[in-house]
Amino acid sequence: MANFLAQFQSIKTTCDHVVIAVEDVSDLWPLVKKGFEDHLPFKRAFLNNKTRNPVLVDELPAEYILTTDSRLRSRFPQEQSLFWFREPYATVVLVSCEDLDEFKTILKPRLKLIVQNDEREWFIVFVSKAAAHNDQSTKMAKKVYAKLEVDFSSKKRERCSPAANYMSSDAINKCADSVPPMHLKNYFASPEFSLFTNKLTKWEISEEYFIYLQKPLVHLVRDFHGPDTNFWDDLEAKVMECIRNTLDRRIQFYEEEIRKLSEQRFMPVWNFCNFFILKESLAFMFEIAHLHEDAIREYDELELCYLETVNMTGKQRDFGGMDSGDDQAALLNPGKKALNQIVQDDSFREFDFRQYLFACQSKLLFKLTRPFEVASRGHSFIISFSKSLALHESKLPFCTREVWVITASLSLITATAAQYKDGEVASDIEKEFYRVQGDLYSLCRTKFMRLAYLIGYGLHIERSPVNSASLSMLPWPKPGVWPSLPPDASSEVLVKEKMMFEESLQVKHFGIQRKPLPLEPSVLLREANRRRASISAGNLFEMFDGHPNAIDGSGSMSSPAKSQSISMSRTNSSPGNFESSISRPLRLSEICVAAEHALRNTISDAELWKSLSSVQEFEQKYLELSKGAANNYHRSWWKRHGVVLDGEIAAVFHKNGNYDLAAKLYEKVCALYSGEGWQNLLAEVLPNLAECQKELGDQAGYLSSCVRLLSLDKGLFSSKERQAFQSEVVRLAHSEMENTVPLDVSSLITFSGNPGPPLQLCDGDPGTLSVIVWSGFPDDITLESLSLTLTATTNTDEGVKEIKRSGETILKPGRNTIMINLPPQRPGSYVLGVLTGKIGLLSFRSHSFSKGAPADSDDFMSYEKPTRPILKVFKPRSLVDLTAAVSSALLMNEPQWVGIIVKPISYSLKGAILHIDTGPGLTIEKSHNIEIERHMNDHTDELDHSEGSKSDDSSAAIPEVKQMSLHDGNIELPDWASNITSVLWIPVRATSDELPKGAPAGAVVPQRQNLVEGLRTIALKLEFGVSRNQIFERTIAVHFTDPFSVSTRVTDKSTDGKLLLQVILQSQVQATLTIYDSWLDLQEGFAHTRKSDKKPISGFFPLVISPKSRAGILFSVCLASAPVEVLPFPFVVCLEESEIQCPESILNIRFGIWGNRAAGAHDPNAEEPSGHDGSTQSLIFKSSLLLQRPVLDPCFAVGFLPLSSTDLQVGQLVSMRWRVERLKSLEENAASENNDDVLYEVHANSDHWMIAGRKRGHVLLSTEQGSRITISVLCLPLVAGYVRPPQLGLPNVDKANICCNPPSPHLVCVFPPALSCSFCIPP
Repeated sequence: MANFLAQFQSIKTTCDHVVIAVEDVSDLWPLVKKGFEDHLPFKRAFLNNKTRNPVLVDELPAEYILTTDSRLRSRFPQEQSLFWFREPYATVVLVSCEDLDEFKTILKPRLKLIVQNDEREWFIVFVSKAAAHNDQSTKMAKKVYAKLEVDFSSKKRERCSPAANYMSSDAINKCADSVPPMHLKNYFASPEFSLFTNKLTKWEISEEYFIYLQKPLVHLVRDFHGPDTNFWDDLEAKVMECIRNTLDRRIQFYEEEIRKLSEQRFMPVWNFCNFFILKESLAFMFEIAHLHEDAIREYDELELCYLETVNMTGKQRDFGGMDSGDDQAALLNPGKKALNQIVQDDSFREFDFRQYLFACQSKLLFKLTRPFEVASRGHSFIISFSKSLALHESKLPFCTREVWVITASLSLITATAAQYKDGEVASDIEKEFYRVQGDLYSLCRTKFMRLAYLIGYGLHIERSPVNSASLSMLPWPKPGVWPSLPPDASSEVLVKEKMMFEESLQVKHFGIQRKPLPLEPSVLLREANRRRASISAGNLFEMFDGHPNAIDGSGSMSSPAKSQSISMSRTNSSPGNFESSISRPLRLSEICVAAEHALRNTISDAELWKSLSSVQEFEQKYLELSKGAANNYHRSWWKRHGVVLDGEIAAVFHKNGNYDLAAKLYEKVCALYSGEGWQNLLAEVLPNLAECQKELGDQAGYLSSCVRLLSLDKGLFSSKERQAFQSEVVRLAHSEMENTVPLDVSSLITFSGNPGPPLQLCDGDPGTLSVIVWSGFPDDITLESLSLTLTATTNTDEGVKEIKRSGETILKPGRNTIMINLPPQRPGSYVLGVLTGKIGLLSFRSHSFSKGAPADSDDFMSYEKPTRPILKVFKPRSLVDLTAAVSSALLMNEPQWVGIIVKPISYSLKGAILHIDTGPGLTIEKSHNIEIERHMNDHTDELDHSEGSKSDDSSAAIPEVKQMSLHDGNIELPDWASNITSVLWIPVRATSDELPKGAPAGAVVPQRQNLVEGLRTIALKLEFGVSRNQIFERTIAVHFTDPFSVSTRVTDKSTDGKLLLQVILQSQVQATLTIYDSWLDLQEGFAHTRKSDKKPISGFFPLVISPKSRAGILFSVCLASAPVEVLPFPFVVCLEESEIQCPESILNIRFGIWGNRAAGAHDPNAEEPSGHDGSTQSLIFKSSLLLQRPVLDPCFAVGFLPLSSTDLQVGQLVSMRWRVERLKSLEENAASENNDDVLYEVHANSDHWMIAGRKRGHVLLSTEQGSRITISVLCLPLVAGYVRPPQLGLPNVDKANICCNPPSPHLVCVFPPALSCSFCIPP
């Protein structure tokens, strides 16, 4: 079967569509051919795939071929069974008949003979010859067609189809095309038309035809089964049914044959060529049917089966790849080699056959418009096939593997890029496609660099990390023997050596010396000479596919002088001397020349060899490949790969002096490395960028690059190199710059606030802000100016505030603490913003932050922005509180300690000054110093947390009591009291010239009046803060009072005129009072029962009175003989001596007081507030008492006249009447006055009563005893129930002279209002 490979391949190139056989029984095909072929290809065909699932085919190409055609008849039976895919898929039988007898005798037997082959799918197309106007012929044609359907169609399948009379129309159309411009009747009578009529002997040409010929010749005959479109749809449906059935049958046949061969694949007689022909025939049949998915699966299975059989042990097969041109990949050209040329015994050579299979797969994928899958599969195939090439590398020409990978990658890139169109696939697939394209470019680029290195261009390859990583892990070629040096290559060797000597290692900018990165897995000199020697024990690594360790870790190409001194020692596989034809080891230049000659024989692609012919061509191709990879990576997911390759492109531009393009690309690379934190890679690229910027005169960029170099880890550069960076910065900063721009030193200078709580200030407070600045400069650097911005976090309207530091600032390497004077700020929370300043003429800025709690090392730097504020300025609030220490009253007219509590509220009072100003009636005692002590209720959590506060819990540092002097009303608080709550004790005296007055027992004394009389004020003004800019003013009210509140009452009256007077003493202070003695100086009209004894009759002295308690003292008095005039109250007379009579009585009390100044009143003579029980010196208290003679007989009687029980009703006026009667007559002197005029006044609750009459007025009442008068007032009750009636009073008459009836307020009954009848419904 392998003999048919050439024929099979030729069939594949010629047969690419479905064949439909035409059995022309009635010689109809020449006339209907055009109509049939015009409806090809078939649209929207449904075919069954291998799994019997319907698949929609948009366009199915096909060809109608007569069964008499030589292409169908000249085939042998073996060929038909082997290449069954090219056999017809359907047979169309064209018939025409108008006579039933003719149909039964001639046509039917012939049709039976044609359709008796069961393997063939067929159907009959009946064409009517009847004229449109001939009804008889039309009826006969219908009968023939009906008989045809009965004989050849069935219920399951319809085999017949009627067609329009296309023969006559086509014939006349053909005739009309050749008609000359003459009358058509003459033409039909001409000899030319007789030739045509000979072919239409069975057709009737009537007069009607001549009429139609004068019109467009397309509607001559009509189909008796309907419009023409129905016929073509029916025809296409029947053809597709036949094709579908044939395809299913052939798929089943191929599957059965393939299954049989697959079961025998492990047998010795198994032949892969037979399996291949069957398998690819099935795949090609799917391809013809446009079932490309199934075709691809068949090729995938064929590849797997081949790999399974080719790797079978025991069979040594030729790998291939030795023919001319095999170095060029044939991944997209399946016809590059004929199949009979790559066949070997019962299989194929792997090198050619695997490429053939991939080419067939890629062709199908391109038909499916899947260039992405071609690229993806191609990349994987190149990787796997490269491994296969590595296994046979010793038998292949030198570097065939590298050359093949390059050509394969480039061909895939070109083909897939041409087929791909943006926007046709999803975005993720599009990005993945460009990623695969980038991988292909990178693979090609790596192999290309390896070839260039072998021929001596290694010094022109940038020793970058990406190139080093790619080439150092790529093994050297492993030929059987390393290429030898041609005998006539001495001149080339000299040129190569000269090129190597001229190309010296370039020193980077700033004098940076770096050990070059390796571009080779091992030293090429040793590897080449070792392979030239022999396969000895020294090549043991090769047997295990290992790589010997590199001797020179730098990987740099050794100079020729050095290579001559290297001794080539070999370990032979057998003892004794080893004779070899190789006299000496080759030098490096000789190795490169030998490799170049070998590559010239290997590479057949002229374009590829041109790119290796010179350094300039190599760099041009290198740039092309690098740009291709970078551009595709930029459009894929792997954008960082593209940026890295931009760095390789920039290296070439930099080397060639194209600094502008190099700088642009280097900036992208540096941005990537910096963003990812790859500082080692950044240290390789950044010096090149700085050199480009310096050459271009970009001072701002050059300064920025120098700063970034200084910002890198210190271990990446030596101290000398870092000092060189700093010297460049300082040099440019102190030189005149054309365009001065701010320099960002955020990565070099960082700053933060001090660890701990932020600085706390209040609105209007200045302060000193401490900032920690880390310098990354290797040496000290002087800053001509330095400023810092603060950003408000709570109030966005505040914006950014700049704070400047005066003078120069010298930053040392590492940590520096800088103090900045802070002007008053508005309330809010502030964080550090931007650090700005100047180095010479250079303005710089830094917006990077360091952690608030750095490591112990001064070299610690961080770039994390803190969330903790550095400054908090509080809104206007109470920073301090001044309150009175005691709320209870102090003694009047005695020295007392007034306590002022000074309480700082989270604010320091260091250096505060208190101004004290006493109000009227209050003076400061000069005899005592002011004292200050710690408040007993102070807690440690009240301590201030502002700047400078220290948490010292030692109570020994704070004295218990400190005495201070008052200077001009000012006093300065001690430092120990700046952060704690303290009490300031001020000695004061409240003075009052009035004697306290006693009151009768039960009398109501206005409390407010007593408080106002004893109230004194102290105006306090506290100046505090950093510069005493904070002022707190408060006026404190201090209550002073007498020790006792005196009231009197007569407890007993005797008939002889003696009265027992009780004096009640109420304590008004929070202290214990002790009465030692008391006496009473009586007013005129009263006398003591014991003439010379003014003391009380109760002698229980000393009498102790607890705080807020009462005590009583009894005096025995009597009325004097002389009449006593009742004076208007109050009438105060101060008595200097007890003998002098006065209008008021004076109570004298000698007492002592014991109390604590922290609680209230206390002993004014005691230095210590708490000490002794009792006082060493007594105090005198005096109070005036107004004694009145008792009223024995009243002067007036007021009586309420009774009311009727039905008179009081809500809403009805009622007359309230009172009777006023004079009980005794007045004396003559009193009668002379206008005492007959009596003032009355009616009092009533306004919620219960409304007064309708006169509420107040005068009435005349005779001064004689028994005089009477009745007073009436109209009143209106407002509420129902028991309420108090209005009361009549006499304002000018003392209540003691009035007798009331009833004696106390009483109640009256008020009825509710009567019901209204306006809402009643009459009966």
